[in-house]
Amino acid sequence: MKPEGSRQKALSSRQKAEGSMPVDADAMRLCRRTVRKGYAFPSVLCFLPSASRLLLSALCLLLTAFCLPAFAQFTQSQGNSPLYSARPYEARAPNGLPRALDGVGIDQKLNDQLPLDLTLTDESGKSVRLGDYFGKRPVVLSLVYYQCPMLCNQVLNGMVTAFKVMNFKPGAEFEVVTVSFDPRENATLAAAKKNTYVNYLPEARRAGAAAGWHFLTADEASIKRITEAVGFRYHWDAATNQFAHASAIYVATPEGKLARYFYGIEYAPRDLRLGLIEAADNKIGTPVDQLLLYCYHYDPATGKYGARVMNLMRVGGVATLLGVVVMLFAMRRRKSAPVDLPART
Repeated sequence: MKPEGSRQKALSSRQKAEGSMPVDADAMRLCRRTVRKGYAFPSVLCFLPSASRLLLSALCLLLTAFCLPAFAQFTQSQGNSPLYSARPYEARAPNGLPRALDGVGIDQKLNDQLPLDLTLTDESGKSVRLGDYFGKRPVVLSLVYYQCPMLCNQVLNGMVTAFKVMNFKPGAEFEVVTVSFDPRENATLAAAKKNTYVNYLPEARRAGAAAGWHFLTADEASIKRITEAVGFRYHWDAATNQFAHASAIYVATPEGKLARYFYGIEYAPRDLRLGLIEAADNKIGTPVDQLLLYCYHYDPATGKYGARVMNLMRVGGVATLLGVVVMLFAMRRRKSAPVDLPART
């Protein structure tokens, strides 16, 4: 009968031998099949230990994610909608819209300069310049008219809904400028509309919004300048006794350049937050926001942020590689741990 020490030594030697075996029987059979069929690369993988094969596969996935964009270039959709378009609308066929909406729409003018020298009137009746609200923070701009029976209220409702849940606060991380495009409206209407929507916000946000959300009016010449600068096309419809117009909000940089267009009457808080971060040249936000901006990009055709597929693959590849390395390290430590056998009695 062998001594106890000799048995432990023999068991340890057998464990080391099994751990150093390059392949198992199944891998050898797979290897022979791939060699017979003429596949060279899989046969190389067959001769590697299973952990090494896993690591090599993760590396291949990572290299594919980083190299594929060099071979596949994606073009950005420009859109050609009669109401919302990333470029001036080109009528190619009847668009099916009512005659009242002929000529109505929004043409994106990204990176164009807003007229900061524009003279307007604030909700208190004071004469102000548009540039008074720029220079320090990005600005959310909206064009409405305060006596609008429907659509403009929906735009303002969508804004206040987003402001309620965003981490950024009006008056702190960004300014809000709402301008009436009806030259007949005055500061009294502007003040009433401001009071309504500021009070829709949670109480903790009202003081900042009262100082950072500005409701303005202007004369016809000033309205023409700002609507043309934004690409906002509208007209008065005598049949319905109201303005025919589209709906959107705009994000501008602190220098007054148009950075983002968000269409419709509902504005995703995530998209609005990312737009403000980019407009501020990444001077606001968190590292998590920077990761989101790496994985998402703004699509002018839709006015929304969409996933960057290649960047998501890269992040996934890095995460996979890190997971494989951690798993290999844990397996190595487990194999190197000594095995304690119970003493014989």
